[in-house]
Amino acid sequence: MRLFLLAAALSAIAGGACAQSETANQAFARAPWWMDKPIIASLGQVWSEVPANRARTQAVYEVVDRDAATATRGAADKVRTLTQALTAFGAERAVISTSFTITPLYEQYRDRQGEVNDNARADKIERYQVSITVAVDIRDARLAEEIYATLMAGRPVSSEPVTFRLEPDNETLTQMSKLAVADARRRAALNTEAAGAHLGAVKLIDPTGRACQTDVLLTGAFDGGRGEAYAAMVPPPPPPPAPMMDMVVTAARRKAAEVGLKPDDFRLPLQVPVQRLNDRACVVFTLN
Repeated sequence: MRLFLLAAALSAIAGGACAQSETANQAFARAPWWMDKPIIASLGQVWSEVPANRARTQAVYEVVDRDAATATRGAADKVRTLTQALTAFGAERAVISTSFTITPLYEQYRDRQGEVNDNARADKIERYQVSITVAVDIRDARLAEEIYATLMAGRPVSSEPVTFRLEPDNETLTQMSKLAVADARRRAALNTEAAGAHLGAVKLIDPTGRACQTDVLLTGAFDGGRGEAYAAMVPPPPPPPAPMMDMVVTAARRKAAEVGLKPDDFRLPLQVPVQRLNDRACVVFTLN
């Protein structure tokens, strides 16, 4: 009986040791891919200021008449006049879109409290109001002032301010990515020299910069993008030759005069703003 109890106890101890061994093995996961050699993960950050190259604006026009067909024809004539003047800038520089709404205007009356109300019945329609919204997506921001003046020459009832934006071309984006990688190498070299080590081979290049945010890789050392970014001098794409732009403006002004519009009376100075462009890249180096 004692031998049986001793055997049972030894079996329980062995089982517990096996369980502890399995738990210990589970606590140590497989080592990260970079643990065979020391590394430095460097986040390159660059920014540049580039003039905005796109703009957008729109204006609303109204035609009111007792006859719905007459109001509609008047609205169509107004839009035709504006589009003829705007298309002179070229379809690649001004993308025009229009929309219409027809609103019946009812006879009004005062109730016993003296408040004015619409008599919203089909037989009490006095006039029809046709509203036209003309929106222009300006593909060359330098034409924003001229296009806005053309819209104002049509005497709208309301308009929206010109908004500028930057849509960088592929070459600018490529140069920004290249500069971000170069900045990552520059930072890595400076940090490695300060630590008394030597920069080794590249193990990883991540143009998105997300690799430097991996907790396993940097164990929480990443600063979330709050580090100082390097100011990269990225030249904007070359503008079209000045004579070509002058020809476009001259042709547009000539067409506006032909359709009876006078943009010169409504021209306001508009300055194209600069927009900030950012990029980042993560590069992982070995250390020698």
